[in-house]
Amino acid sequence: MTPKPDKATEEIARQARRMKSTRDHPGPSPLRGIGTFGMIGWSVAVPTVGGAFLGLWLDRVAPQSFSWTIALILGGVVLGAFIAAAWINKEGGER
Repeated sequence: MTPKPDKATEEIARQARRMKSTRDHPGPSPLRGIGTFGMIGWSVAVPTVGGAFLGLWLDRVAPQSFSWTIALILGGVVLGAFIAAAWINKEGGER
């Protein structure tokens, strides 16, 4: 005959299950949102600024009838948007 577990043992077991569940499935964090916002911002900003500097250099070295700076800024924005979208898709797939 096995003794019936007392209330304290059941309560400890229930708390342990809740703690494990919380650890395994953390809820949304405000810091994670800020980090995501920053990552997306840098993903767009770096190619855009890089395109601007490359465009300024090309305007001096190889002048054309169009502005290299404007073309490469727009190219940087598009490239940054693709990088950010890929990163968001990758992060969203982990959940």
